[in-house]
Amino acid sequence: MRNLRNIRFAEIPLPEGLPLTATAWDPTTDSVLCAFGPTETSAVIELRRKEEDAYISSSLELPLVASWDAPCPLPELKCDRILSMQYFADTLSTCLVLEGGDIIVVREEPQPEEDKIEILGSVDVGITAAAWAPDEELLAITTRSNTLLYMTRDFENIANIVFSPEDLKISRHVSVGWGKRETQFQGKRAKALRDPTMPEKVDEGKLSDLDDGKTCISWRGDGAFIAVNSIESGSRRVIRVFSREGALDSVSEPVDGLEGALSWRPAGNLIAGIQRLEGHIDVVFFERNGLRHGHFPLRLEMEDRDTWASSIDLAWNIDSTVLAVLFRDRIQLWTMGNYHYYLKQEIPLTSESDQTELLRTFRWHHEKATRFVTASSRSMIDSDWVFDVARGSSALPNDFGAVGVIDGKTLKLSPLKVATIPPPMALCEMPLDYNAIDIAFSKSGTKIAVLTSEGIAIYSWQLRTSPPLEPSLDYFYPFPQMSKRPRHIAMLDENTIYVLMQTDMFSEEVERIDIDTKEVTIVLSSTESDRLVSIFPNLEQSMLWIAQATPGRKNFSYSYISNEGANDVSPSSWPESPAQETSWAAATTSTENRDILFSLSRSGSLYANKRLLVKNCTSFLITSAHLIFSTTQHLLKFVHITDVDDLEIPGDVPEADERCRSIERGARLVAAMPSIFALTLQMPRGNIETIYPRALVLAGIRKYI
Repeated sequence: MRNLRNIRFAEIPLPEGLPLTATAWDPTTDSVLCAFGPTETSAVIELRRKEEDAYISSSLELPLVASWDAPCPLPELKCDRILSMQYFADTLSTCLVLEGGDIIVVREEPQPEEDKIEILGSVDVGITAAAWAPDEELLAITTRSNTLLYMTRDFENIANIVFSPEDLKISRHVSVGWGKRETQFQGKRAKALRDPTMPEKVDEGKLSDLDDGKTCISWRGDGAFIAVNSIESGSRRVIRVFSREGALDSVSEPVDGLEGALSWRPAGNLIAGIQRLEGHIDVVFFERNGLRHGHFPLRLEMEDRDTWASSIDLAWNIDSTVLAVLFRDRIQLWTMGNYHYYLKQEIPLTSESDQTELLRTFRWHHEKATRFVTASSRSMIDSDWVFDVARGSSALPNDFGAVGVIDGKTLKLSPLKVATIPPPMALCEMPLDYNAIDIAFSKSGTKIAVLTSEGIAIYSWQLRTSPPLEPSLDYFYPFPQMSKRPRHIAMLDENTIYVLMQTDMFSEEVERIDIDTKEVTIVLSSTESDRLVSIFPNLEQSMLWIAQATPGRKNFSYSYISNEGANDVSPSSWPESPAQETSWAAATTSTENRDILFSLSRSGSLYANKRLLVKNCTSFLITSAHLIFSTTQHLLKFVHITDVDDLEIPGDVPEADERCRSIERGARLVAAMPSIFALTLQMPRGNIETIYPRALVLAGIRKYI
């Protein structure tokens, strides 16, 4: 029931001249190596570096690493093209594989006997695709003569495999049809004379009308197998799976409309591809043995399929939680839970509604699972995301356990206090006109604000009726300036909305919108020294908290705006910000009437203001009386909220302490409902469970006594 929430959106303009053609991450510094060129008019390649904080300064210059002439050795190609670029942090070198056949290494700090730019290998017939293994020890190359080459890190050829039509007969994997519709019982006389293991229609592997003819390579996460998607004999697409030693393991079954996109899920269980049929486009999955294993539709309109969806590529992130679907001018991020695929975000490459920018490159970060870099012809975007639950208030008497799940143009709403409904189902499925970006609940839970790229939709939701009524649209507030990128939304009380907007490449602002008067006030704008990261309300929804990033510092600084005075909306800095970068945060007021900021880093460090509480936290939430968090030891812990210095963390003794309880492995917190002493958790597969912890029950009994 988690959504993707943005915590970094750094967009920078690209220099004029050569177009950006490839990118590669330097994971040690989080900088990006950028290759520009070559083109038909200029056979030059420039290698530049984008530093992590490059977006802070508007006077941007990408430092030049190297530049060289790259004429194409193949006369049939108009110009050479970079097929693969990989940065090796241990040797400070970059490897580029070109379509013309050259394999080039660029060394940033060459030894006295080494050249800065060196061609270490060449394939005379030309190269169609290339990809490095995840361990960076093996390079796989497919050539224009239908062969697969394996090269070591020293560029020694250790395998040469020839693609043959006879490969299609080698696979001996057999499907008996278990679980398919045609094997299910359909009545005593239905299809009685037909073999139930034979499908009604057998695909022939016909090519898509928009197939671009490209070859694609994708490694499994452990580097033990590789998949190659290519056209066989000009008639059908075939996905061949090879072992690391070069042995053919399997070939895919024929699939009509299969295109060239290919991405092997790093977890190893699924190989993703694109199937384009007459009325729809699907993401289809294969097992390692080449057999189909499910699919999901991309929910595209007819006019979209022929325009910006005419070219599609795929890319799994490093921990297999997000599938990026790459279109011509936008990126969609999909996640899976309980075998349902959710469209969590759609990111256009430009915020200008009247302009179209074509996708140039896309790369996931090797270590930070939800961070990626992408680029169009004009700009580069460095973006980072976190999984977060959009929940309503957990303070009495409004603790309905309201949770909103984004699924493209559908918002799935469930008040868990009323009904524990397992995802992907929900009590209310609310259709939207545009893809949702973020959602926020009012203090009472009866109003919902949905943030989209076009504006804000305000809904009313009557939760006190039995059963709760469907939400109804009250008002749609369109954004007057369409060049802005909305990122976050928050509600204070019932009538005040705050929106974090990206106004241009180098600045953000927080806007305050009064629901009754529609008056808009800019309460905070970013500067060159501080960029706005996120906004969120405190538990009482009387204050807006703002996280800011400062270049050169590894932690976020926080400030807050009180909603008590309508005239004073200036932020106040918070001196107790944690010393580490924290991606999740929540604030409340203690029994001593002091504000406390709880925050969690990606490494699992949970802070209360500056105080480090634990180092093994996986999720947390707060109620009026408790800080509740889960740990990597699969324990659930309860901390009574008092003064920061007096917070007492229970030990790992669930048998002896009511404040510690064992939970299922990998479970994470979703919502707390103190009025019924309940807590809802979500398991790794996606199903949810509501429990009644002893700590909440006893706290309620003590209160009544």
